[in-house]
Amino acid sequence: MQHPHAHSPRSRRRHLLSTVLAGVLAGAGLIALPGTSSAATARQVEALDRGVVSVHTDAGNLVSWRWLGTDSDTVAFNVYRAGTKLNSAPVTGSTNYFHSGGSAQADYTVRAVVNGVEQGDSVHAVQFRTGYKDVPISAPAGGTTPDGVAYTYEANDASVGDLDGDGALDFVLKWTPTNAKDNSQSGYTGNTIVDGIKLDGTRLWRVDLGRNIRSGAHYTQFQVYDYDGDGKAEVAMKTADATVDGAGKVIGTASADYRNSSGYVLSGPEFLTMFNGQSGAAMGTVDYVPARGTVSSWGDSYGNRVDRFLAGTAYLDGARPSLIMARGYYTRTVVAAWDWRGGAFTRRWTFDTSSSTNSGKGYDSQGNHSLSVADVDQDGKDEIVYGSMAIDDNGSGLWTTKNGHGDALHVGDLDPSRPGLEEFKVDEDSSKPSSWFADAKTGQVLWSTAANGDNGRGVSDDIWSGSPGAESWSSAEPDIRNTAGTVVGRKPSSTNFLSWWDGDTTRELLDATHIDKYGTSADTRLLTGAGVHSNNTTKATPSLSGDILGDWREEVVWPTTDNSALRIYSTPYETSTRITTLLHDTMYRTALAWQNTAYNQPPHPSFFIGSGMAPAPRPVVTTP
Repeated sequence: MQHPHAHSPRSRRRHLLSTVLAGVLAGAGLIALPGTSSAATARQVEALDRGVVSVHTDAGNLVSWRWLGTDSDTVAFNVYRAGTKLNSAPVTGSTNYFHSGGSAQADYTVRAVVNGVEQGDSVHAVQFRTGYKDVPISAPAGGTTPDGVAYTYEANDASVGDLDGDGALDFVLKWTPTNAKDNSQSGYTGNTIVDGIKLDGTRLWRVDLGRNIRSGAHYTQFQVYDYDGDGKAEVAMKTADATVDGAGKVIGTASADYRNSSGYVLSGPEFLTMFNGQSGAAMGTVDYVPARGTVSSWGDSYGNRVDRFLAGTAYLDGARPSLIMARGYYTRTVVAAWDWRGGAFTRRWTFDTSSSTNSGKGYDSQGNHSLSVADVDQDGKDEIVYGSMAIDDNGSGLWTTKNGHGDALHVGDLDPSRPGLEEFKVDEDSSKPSSWFADAKTGQVLWSTAANGDNGRGVSDDIWSGSPGAESWSSAEPDIRNTAGTVVGRKPSSTNFLSWWDGDTTRELLDATHIDKYGTSADTRLLTGAGVHSNNTTKATPSLSGDILGDWREEVVWPTTDNSALRIYSTPYETSTRITTLLHDTMYRTALAWQNTAYNQPPHPSFFIGSGMAPAPRPVVTTP
């Protein structure tokens, strides 16, 4: 097992990272800042269980678990196998324990120790007996399109949420037909199918979005989150006539068919529906905002640009999550913010680049095939980073670089030596910088690379301890650059996803079906998924990657080659670093929610994780 070195705090670390947060406010499940006149607004998060996992290796089992945002700073832990305590002293410096010689079938629980008093048993560990855990899934039946083309189904993107309120995360899985299309491609597609699935493979429900929702990367962006604070996640999706909910009820007109001879759906009503996460029943349906209107007003007349949809979840009031649904980024962009409260939708605001308020200010044509959500101005409320522009929490334009559309962006504390968050983005306009690094609060570009055509991929994070802060690289550039934009070394072998996988705090490279450790001369393979496939063709992304179980390191979820299971891998590496579960950092948690949106991108937390990091901050959260 790998034992990383201890990390010394960086003296110039910004704002809260060097602050140690105090205990739990009595009865409120609230973590407060000591020495402040008033605590920051507590954000609503999931009431999670301990999330214990046991990952078997030849030498024994790595047992890891969650340090919850509602735990005290000083909580310690004892580890039990079948009721027998294994550790001689409470575990305080991490949230993992390696049990040497443990069998693959060993049964583990964890008990928190609060002020010296041991609490009750946690949930039993999820066993990764062969290094992975399979969640059984069942593919929908295939079919034939009106032009006689047969198709079957493949497991595609996934998200997580506590659908039934038991404290464990469940999966929401999108099934795509083998004839799914990019918007630029004509042709009929099969229906998009979405399942709610528990960790043991129990399917809670299946939603069939119907013939009037075309299938492909840009049509269905599904959001899974507890929007109303009842302790159970809801599922939001764009729907249409003939969508069938998880209870078998048809939305709109069952017989409607708006597909044209090219397979596009350019007429008929469009809806936004909130589904019950436990039953899949449609609880509320409203008209989708914005309506498509005149197809050609979005940039072309055949249906490519009009159906470019993005989605996200944001804490626009600083306390509770709102739903973000958007349309367009090549020309006009419209972003609508919705609240789901008391069983009904309320539209909070609508941002429209064609409105009199925004027209001519450089907000149009700035969107990416993805978005990010972050409190970029540090006022306690979230903003929407929409590619080369940002929208404030109140729905007004915040800034625009006017650098235009691109495929990938990363927002995080990429440079911990300066205040606030940063954005790294790639562009495809041959007259604009091929990549750039900006202050996420103001949009001020701090450095950029020369125009170089369509730069299709870009990544930024701390993957190498040899330079402070994040390294940034992209398809069109031959090297990696540091936070100042200076070339510092060899470009990694992949420009795709990221994962905190091994025992140290630098992040690893996740691409296709493997994870690699960056090295200055070559990358080292740490994991190769067995019998699995990646998704989204050349994007080669997993169904989901993120901190969904165990400690703060990230799991990766791929479908098996035969699409009969979601295969979850969890790290076998021991760590000496203790970080609150990233599920209770709301910037990271909302990133897991938008990860499935269009061209999937990896999540980033609100604080810096990397070489030389300061002690990680505790979140200010409350649970239902």
